[in-house]
Amino acid sequence: MTDNQGFKTVATFNERVQADICAAMLGDNGIPAGVFGADSSYPSLGYARPIEVKVNESDYEAAMSILAAADNAS
Repeated sequence: MTDNQGFKTVATFNERVQADICAAMLGDNGIPAGVFGADSSYPSLGYARPIEVKVNESDYEAAMSILAAADNAS
């Protein structure tokens, strides 16, 4: 999924903590990542609208590789 700001979604979560861990792991590997959709006044609506971790389009392939490697390691 690409939006008009040059970001691509690399993962979606229902809980903020999972999204923060994902973004931190990408950051630790040199890829800046942001968490979008977690600042709702109605946290219970997170299930209706997932929390997204996004990276710059230019970092998308590297981010996906890092997430795949982490998934395979667990």
